[in-house]
Amino acid sequence: MDTRAFGRYCSRRGSLYSSLKMTKQKLILVTGGAGFIGSHLCERLVKDGHQVISLDNYFTGSRENHIEGVDYREGHTKDIEKHVPETPDIVYHLGEYSRVEKSFEEPALVWDLNKDGTFGVLEFWRKKKCKLLYAGSSTKFADDGAGRDQSPYAWTKATNTELVKNYGSWYDLSYAITYFYNVYGPGERSGAYGTVIEIFRKKYSAGEPFTITAPGTQKRNFTHVDDIIDGLVLVGSNGIGDGFGIGNEQAYSILEVAKLFGGEIVMTLPRQGNRMISEINTSKTRALGWSSKKNLADYISDICLHKTV
Repeated sequence: MDTRAFGRYCSRRGSLYSSLKMTKQKLILVTGGAGFIGSHLCERLVKDGHQVISLDNYFTGSRENHIEGVDYREGHTKDIEKHVPETPDIVYHLGEYSRVEKSFEEPALVWDLNKDGTFGVLEFWRKKKCKLLYAGSSTKFADDGAGRDQSPYAWTKATNTELVKNYGSWYDLSYAITYFYNVYGPGERSGAYGTVIEIFRKKYSAGEPFTITAPGTQKRNFTHVDDIIDGLVLVGSNGIGDGFGIGNEQAYSILEVAKLFGGEIVMTLPRQGNRMISEINTSKTRALGWSSKKNLADYISDICLHKTV
């Protein structure tokens, strides 16, 4: 092959590569994209070369979580059609109310965000005929299945997974349903809508005692946010149907977590909705090639070593 022919060959190969690269780029909508998990997902999707829209009402999301390159839109998911006229290739629906015990205090808010809001997303999905990845809640598997009815939050999430499956069947739509297990990592929230590891980190840094709901032996599977994002991207690309658990299979009791930090422990009275056993099944996600790579003990050890994360 002469030099000019080789040049034309390379040019064609380059054009083909560029074409393939362009066809792989997707328009992806992330509800709750300014939240803890959503912002990490947006960052990964932008890094992978996708065009990303975030829809968030900033109830628990924060503008401090904004990622360069993401198109941020503020609004309620029940008004999704007004805020997102485009047709995305995939919708990651993460934007729901997500606290168990707090949900007893504000059932109307839980309904507004998790039922009215998600119905809006499902209707958007029906009309746009894209793929939906729904972030279900592992609470429905707890205590041998009794967990699904133990709080307003758990019930709305469990029934939403059923509605997603029905919509998929009724309207021949593509979907995947994932289940997270106690996500921790950089960017967690503390306070009333916070997560236990960040709450404990703040108490450790301030030298305050750890407050634990009795009996303290309730077990949880704690999963680093990086592992969650790996699973979400993989299931978003290749997962079809229900049952994609994304969680670290090593369970810790809340007492064990406090002891990993070290310090004084104060036990409080039992609280309604506080499930005792966390059931986990990651077989469908592992079959796609996913595995958890980070563990809680190392994360806490690093916090204690550096007094930060």
